[in-house]
Amino acid sequence: MQVVQAIATGVLLRVRVQPRARTERLEGVHGTQLRVRLTAPPVDGAANQACLALIAKTLGLSRTQVRLHTGEKSRDKVLHVTGVTSTQVATALGITLE
Repeated sequence: MQVVQAIATGVLLRVRVQPRARTERLEGVHGTQLRVRLTAPPVDGAANQACLALIAKTLGLSRTQVRLHTGEKSRDKVLHVTGVTSTQVATALGITLE
């Protein structure tokens, strides 16, 4: 699977999360995942919520348009983004699609 994959209901985005980082930021693509650094700890879903909020803000979407598809307790996650195309997501994140 690629970093950004179009599906019938929106876009799937593969991310690798690093919780408890010094700053919140997108690190760019490494392999087949977008690396995301978060200040939130991986406790009680705080890192998951911070990840969803950061991606929604970066894409200019409401928080409800980005949800966790898989990886609730893992650093490797797949997010489901609705209301945008894969090209729009790639452009907003600075990713080139193959």
